[in-house]
Amino acid sequence: MSNKEYKPTLSQLRTFVTIAENKHFGTAATKLNISQPSLSQALVALETGLGIQLIERSTRKVIVTPKGETLLPYAKAALDAADTFVLHSRGTEGTLAGPITIGVIPTVAPYLLPHLLRELQQNFPEAEPRIVEEQTNHLLNSLREGQIDVAVLALPTETPGLQEVELYTESFVAVTPEGHPLAGHCDLTLSDLERLELLLLDDGHCLRDQIVDLCKLANVQQSPASQSVTRAASLTTIVQLVVAGLGSTLVPLSAVETECSRPGLSVAAFDGDSGAERSVGLAYRASAAREDDFAALGELVKQAYESSIERVATVVPGLPATPEAG
Repeated sequence: MSNKEYKPTLSQLRTFVTIAENKHFGTAATKLNISQPSLSQALVALETGLGIQLIERSTRKVIVTPKGETLLPYAKAALDAADTFVLHSRGTEGTLAGPITIGVIPTVAPYLLPHLLRELQQNFPEAEPRIVEEQTNHLLNSLREGQIDVAVLALPTETPGLQEVELYTESFVAVTPEGHPLAGHCDLTLSDLERLELLLLDDGHCLRDQIVDLCKLANVQQSPASQSVTRAASLTTIVQLVVAGLGSTLVPLSAVETECSRPGLSVAAFDGDSGAERSVGLAYRASAAREDDFAALGELVKQAYESSIERVATVVPGLPATPEAG
């Protein structure tokens, strides 16, 4: 039976959220830097005050009860609000001051981060950025669990509880070995994908899924190269495989200057109406109440993208380098 006068403390809510996220009392205690008995006492006090069971304990695993699952988002929202309150109390509201943990997908991070971090330091010197590079699914999980504040990734993700803001639309270009029949073309269509032995990133990378979707859209069967045992976790490795003559690939425009200025490569551009592109933007928890910070970060991300493609025409002659803002 619940105590109607009971008000949970932030410490108790954080204990519940940490246990629910990690499904392990020992791990949760370590992350909170407290002992397991103290952790258990805080959870018991919370459950007793509410009059409900939030966590089901057993000798083998920890299970969040159905009522606990229902209340978990509200506990996270309360902690987000408290963190925002403290941030504002220190006079850092709306200025990207203080810590901010930014998740970035691997097909964006190497190409935008050098520009983004430089601009962040110049425009918001009190910012304390922390960077997490991970695949999309891992970033979305980290967002939901409060481990990161915001993510830069391909949209849409259509994830409940998250706010998404599109920042720019980015074209893909085809990277082929020198001498390939399509090398140097500036008017490729999706049907031309059938003429490329596509090398793709490993499972879990959204760029792989986007290219597969383009092939399906054009009714193009994936080539033998994409079905082989060859596996790669980065665009750099994929491009090196193209240099070695193992196939061709698609890369986002922002990666062209870094990845495609190697001997043995040629680049071809798609027609502007081909649809060979992706949308990139921010995702963050709707409960985070940091819209001003994220809006400022979004502007910096767009500037970083523009900087990353300034010299792309030197690699792909005739290719426009003006981004389409979201």
